[in-house]
Amino acid sequence: MAKLSYKIAFPIILSTAFAITIFVAIDSEEKTGAFYFVLFLIAVALFFFGYATGERFASPVQELLRRANRLNEGDLSNRIYLDTRDEIEELAKVFNKLAEKLEESSERERSTESSVDMKVRAKTQALEETIGALEQKVQNRTIELERLAKNSETMQSQIKEKEKQVEELKQELDELKPKKNA
Repeated sequence: MAKLSYKIAFPIILSTAFAITIFVAIDSEEKTGAFYFVLFLIAVALFFFGYATGERFASPVQELLRRANRLNEGDLSNRIYLDTRDEIEELAKVFNKLAEKLEESSERERSTESSVDMKVRAKTQALEETIGALEQKVQNRTIELERLAKNSETMQSQIKEKEKQVEELKQELDELKPKKNA
């Protein structure tokens, strides 16, 4: 961020050096050591004035950039308050409004996400209950079908047994019939 202060201070310092050089070049024979000393003090003062002016303009911009980077990293509660009474202060106010809107938007997004999550959980729970009830019905039907299958097997074996008995009775009848004719 020192680049901005140098961009502001450098022209001031350069123009001061140029003005001093011209001032010294004009009628340099009549100048005394005290004149050059005062000129040196003025040059030093102007150098510091230029540097301070650069810093005065660059410092708020640097702070805005730091806060913008923090906002970019996700710190949505980040605000900046500058009292420069110029466009930079206006820029800080716009920055704060933007950060506030981003924070509100993020909060709405979290709220919506939470609401959707609750609805999904409720629907999922209802589906799980329905699936559980269906599984229970399937298990009950399976048990009933197994019981019926066993009953069917029992009845089939009883039928086979009865068929054997009927066959045996037929054979006995057949054996008894010829004896009656004799």
